[in-house]
Amino acid sequence: MAKVYMYVVDRDFGFAPNPFHGTCTLATCKPRIRSVAKAGDWVVGVGGTALKAAGRCVYFMQVTGSLSFNEYWSHPNFRGKRPARNGSRIAMLGDNIYHRENEHDVWTQENSHHSNEDGTPEWFNVENDTGTDRILFSNRFVYFGREAIEIPQTILDEIGYKNGRGHRTFFDWQCKALVEWMESIGRGNWNLVLADPHQFDNSTARYSKKINKMT
Repeated sequence: MAKVYMYVVDRDFGFAPNPFHGTCTLATCKPRIRSVAKAGDWVVGVGGTALKAAGRCVYFMQVTGSLSFNEYWSHPNFRGKRPARNGSRIAMLGDNIYHRENEHDVWTQENSHHSNEDGTPEWFNVENDTGTDRILFSNRFVYFGREAIEIPQTILDEIGYKNGRGHRTFFDWQCKALVEWMESIGRGNWNLVLADPHQFDNSTARYSKKINKMT
């Protein structure tokens, strides 16, 4: 039985999720969703007031599979998602940032959106991100970014969804109209980035969980 996980996207840089290079990945933040979502499940990111997109869909993806951080780091298909802070905006926001040699080693955090301004590890981000050693990837997604589209209110009312902290979990049979809506929007749009992220122009910024602010 497939599930649908819905949550509020507080920050939309193109980092979490990262919709670039033909695959949508959720490799940081949302450790609880990353720990349980499986192939066939849906993840839906809804804009919040910070993005001035409340009730609007920033992206949705049907999970194709998952990888450990080390598997993600070493996989040849995802080399392009390694961050390069001196590269393009897309390269700056690469989310393939964690790896380690042995199970009990400290995680290496690459210089990235989740690092300190000087490129050193931001340990509050490290702890939160690696709390689940698992990333989700999808080859069946639509990313709307700053052109986030409104989810019909009748659908939100049907499942009783309102923006809030954490995430909401539904079985697919509980939100049939939502799944049908995503399928209909997806036709002709699968695996496309339809607009830049809301905060793409500020791609050099970094997020510090320690102070819960951009730096």
